Amino acid sequence: MIAIIDYGVGNLFSLKSSFAAIGEEAVVTSDENVMNRADRILLPGVGAFGDAAAKLRSTGMDRAVIEQASKGKPLLGVCVGMQLLFDMDFEYGEHPGLGLIPGEVRDIGEVIDPSLKKPQIGWNALKFVRRGDGEYSRLFRYIHEGDHMYFVHSYAAAKCDPFVTSTVEYSADLVASVERDNVYGTQFHPEKSGPAGLAILKAFCEL
Repeated sequence: MIAIIDYGVGNLFSLKSSFAAIGEEAVVTSDENVMNRADRILLPGVGAFGDAAAKLRSTGMDRAVIEQASKGKPLLGVCVGMQLLFDMDFEYGEHPGLGLIPGEVRDIGEVIDPSLKKPQIGWNALKFVRRGDGEYSRLFRYIHEGDHMYFVHSYAAAKCDPFVTSTVEYSADLVASVERDNVYGTQFHPEKSGPAGLAILKAFCEL
């Protein structure tokens, strides 16, 4: 069973429907007892990092997520949920994250061509990056390099090279996914990315 963390932010029921589409049980919850019983944890998120981080902490779910990750339970952060995994974000100030993956989150306007629209909205092709062991992420076992995923973001992970498992080209290479031990993150929305996105969720359910 997958526990989708409900802290007032994210496409909760779209994610639940996506798991149902691949025959997996998922529950939307803020109950730590349910999280303890779950096999895997999914941390969603949309909007501004600071608001999401504040809501996560106000509900106590920050501590609960860190505890679940420390047990070795597979954890997947999606979009802002991925950004929350890092140490620090610089969107409208400085905001601490969960510190589960070393790195920070910065405005893509710092690196992309200024003629391009921000946020990046739409489909973009993944470019795989090998992990330290020379293998690709296990999340990609059912997809191919070049498969397109759906993105909506103005900020992206930075200073996290050892943990990057894929990038997308938007005049510059932007981090699309990360991985550190049992903690995973996707900047794109698997639940909005058609069959390839569902294939990533399927792979997550097999970790």
